[in-house]
Amino acid sequence: MLSLVSFIVVLSILVIVHEFGHFIVAKRMGVRVEKFSIGFGPEIAGITKAETRYSISIIPLGGYVKLAGETGAEGVKLEKWEYFSRPVGERIKIIFAGPLLNYILAFLIFSFVFMAGSPTLTTTIGKVMPGYPAESAGLKTGDKILNINGKDVVFWEDVTKIIHASRSVEMKILVGRDTERINLLVMPKSQDMKTIFGSSKKISIIGIAPSDEVVYVKYGFLKSIYMGAERLWTLTYITCRALWASITGAIPVKESMTGPIGIFYITGQAAKLGLVYLLQLMGVLSASLAIFNLLPVPVLDGGHILFLIIEKIRKKPVSFKIQENVTQVGMGLLIVLMVFVFYNDFMRFGIFEKVAHLWKK
Repeated sequence: MLSLVSFIVVLSILVIVHEFGHFIVAKRMGVRVEKFSIGFGPEIAGITKAETRYSISIIPLGGYVKLAGETGAEGVKLEKWEYFSRPVGERIKIIFAGPLLNYILAFLIFSFVFMAGSPTLTTTIGKVMPGYPAESAGLKTGDKILNINGKDVVFWEDVTKIIHASRSVEMKILVGRDTERINLLVMPKSQDMKTIFGSSKKISIIGIAPSDEVVYVKYGFLKSIYMGAERLWTLTYITCRALWASITGAIPVKESMTGPIGIFYITGQAAKLGLVYLLQLMGVLSASLAIFNLLPVPVLDGGHILFLIIEKIRKKPVSFKIQENVTQVGMGLLIVLMVFVFYNDFMRFGIFEKVAHLWKK
């Protein structure tokens, strides 16, 4: 139940923010919004205010805003309140506003988490791997790493950065063990590691893993704003590189994508850990949704923007027939991708086995 509630809440917030971006800019441009729907399919509940129908639909996997004069099938009359009567620049702003608001939401969430207290792993060792340099040097589970090569370390991230960059040079590690402070010498070994982008690089390791001990680190307002922007930029860079690696085949698609089933499981786990973890996940999903929506693929916001850019260059719009045909192809490809992602999630989380087990019962 916790997984279901957290999934619905997170997804609903992301959809509402995204569609509100389209909605508010369209309103400001004088374009009539005929419908604002959370979800797809038959309407569960709704209310009409002014010229807009606000509704909640039965399938909670997205949402949409319907603008007056948005499709050729309606017969565009070029009234001033119709979408297609507006200049190309204004239409691009309307489309771009959805992903932009998701991006802004991610930035605000990350900044808030840094102000409220960002969960960070301490330097306490949770596991010492058998046969690795750490075991030979005498490091033990429960030791707290205090200093490496004369540099004080506070968080586990500090520890990994120094060790990975050590280039197999003997390291002096100061640890706290019970009430003692112990100096140890460790000779790391080099190992090939596969990056998230599919490439390989050499790093130094000593064979330790962190404990689950976490401290909540709070930062000042300006520092939090800076760190929120930095995290968003890092996430954007990683996401774009991962998408490119998926397209080029450097990363298998099944390893780089997850769908509603995966998000359901992940949000459930984050909710169990606490609100801060759920907020961090929401920030990641919001930024990812913004980036994905801006891909130049028909059906997505990026596809609509691409058509508008072509219209701007040609000085006339792409014919409705061509747009419709290309959109149908894009929709078909998107459906194939979604089926693949659903199947991959079912295999990854053992859904088939669980269903089979329940069926036998």
